[in-house]
Amino acid sequence: MNMVEEHPWWRDAVIYQIYPRSWADGNGDGVGDLPGITARLPHLVELGVDALWLSPFYVSPQRDAGYDVADYRNVDPLFGDVAAADALLERAHDLGLKVMVDLVPNHTSSDHPWFQEALASPPGSDARARYLFRPGSGPTGDLPPNDWMSVFGGPAWTQVTPGDAAASVAGQWYLHLFDSSQPDLDWTHPQVRSEFEDILRFWLDRGVDGFRVDVAHGLVKAPGLPDWGREQKMLQVDAEGAAAAPPVAERPRPPMWDQDGVHDIYRSWRQILTQHHRERPSATEPILCAEAWVDPPERLAAYVRPDEMHQAFNFSYLQAAWNATDQRQVIEQSLRWCASVNAPTTWVLSNHDVVRHASRLGLPTARQDGRGPVGIGAHDPQPDADLGLQRARAATALLLALPGSAYLYQGEELGLPEHSTLADSARQDPTWPRSGFTEAGRDGCRVPMPWEAASPAYGFNDTGRTWLPQPPTYGALAVDQQRGVAGSTYEMYRTLLQLRREHRVGRGQLVWEESPAEVLMFRAGLEGTMRVVANLGQSPVPLPPGRVVVSSGPCDDGYLPADTTVWMSLPD
Repeated sequence: MNMVEEHPWWRDAVIYQIYPRSWADGNGDGVGDLPGITARLPHLVELGVDALWLSPFYVSPQRDAGYDVADYRNVDPLFGDVAAADALLERAHDLGLKVMVDLVPNHTSSDHPWFQEALASPPGSDARARYLFRPGSGPTGDLPPNDWMSVFGGPAWTQVTPGDAAASVAGQWYLHLFDSSQPDLDWTHPQVRSEFEDILRFWLDRGVDGFRVDVAHGLVKAPGLPDWGREQKMLQVDAEGAAAAPPVAERPRPPMWDQDGVHDIYRSWRQILTQHHRERPSATEPILCAEAWVDPPERLAAYVRPDEMHQAFNFSYLQAAWNATDQRQVIEQSLRWCASVNAPTTWVLSNHDVVRHASRLGLPTARQDGRGPVGIGAHDPQPDADLGLQRARAATALLLALPGSAYLYQGEELGLPEHSTLADSARQDPTWPRSGFTEAGRDGCRVPMPWEAASPAYGFNDTGRTWLPQPPTYGALAVDQQRGVAGSTYEMYRTLLQLRREHRVGRGQLVWEESPAEVLMFRAGLEGTMRVVANLGQSPVPLPPGRVVVSSGPCDDGYLPADTTVWMSLPD
């Protein structure tokens, strides 16, 4: 067996998420696009990542920023065309970067031809059977079929009325766990399964190296669609917070999430990817990564069994409180359950759906509750920017020392904070109106990247147009203000990624060492050649013997300050 087979690339890869709307704009219209991404790919090589993941760029009415797909085999003109996608793939591969794309199988756009056909077809038709249409409840059928609520707020059902475009029959309701423009598919229908198998093959044939699967835990619903009787959440915690919730093992499983039937779907997908690789053995092994908000860890581990997905995001880690006890507990649980199915743990701290960790960890509750709000508005309590960045740097230095794979979100290498004072009039996330204007939504973490401080739109394009406004603080954080500057967040990331690769940290074993209560200390690297020390307490602690190779913050006089992580070489 050769080294490639012994150590597949995805088991320890660092993968960088690009949100296409906001990374680089090639044509100056204010929205990022594929040519803009292609032009900026050398940044990822310089940073030192292994692959990139692109959020959706498919044809879409953009009611949920592309997660409402109308054509899965084509590129929305907003981002370019299929030729631009091919050019991006070719350039990335030439640079030694692998490319993953988003797949959105839980729902389509209401503009999708299938749904338009369903609206024009009668109840009981095969066209409607591809979605979850149901008669209403109540004496006249004017109430939703059950009590499910949308993740974005409001009911998860919308009734078809004569006012709907092309609707010929009124009365039935359709399910949408997200926005009403995102009708859920019925995965018991064979055409749904065969369609997505063909979509996988289409993009594999174009050269993609993997798929991040959106809402991977939501495709199959409990038979009969029973009432739930609780608030709808992506993660299975009660509204009052994890600390007040009953133990995970005692919580009932929501009928819309994490049903056992999803695993049969992913086994069939894994077979498609395996067969594709057999037919093209010189190409990269393609992978599947699950966005599955699943608790407890053993339920998540089921998604990465040897015949299913390759990776699953570790959202329990993302939401862990910033203290040593909770951090160690989630790290140990994650490693234990993934090892039980011989899968790598996939660590993550930020993405396009959560408050950036440079702000989230600066909120007053960061030590007790790592979950954070759904966005931060100008009238909400504001994060402590300095404290948030200090903790974010320490958290990243800890994350990149853990065995397994890691995902980074665009701009976190610059220490970008959430745009927490974004004007309400600029918000575009459907969470904002559907929550009755009570949840700010995710726009604050999706603001366009700053590249050059003195350029229009901080170098996002040449015209200064941006689909979301950038905060003034982004200028000082631009790439050209941090590149080559000792101690900058950008240079810290570069150093950490270089050391991670040199010491093969992702392939190693974590070996805990004795430390004070609020400190995490362990050996990292394939041969245990690096000592990592993270102080999550409130007071400095003495450093152990050894030389500090990289530090997330100032570290002098033999003491490790609070909210600081160091990597150390072992003493001779």
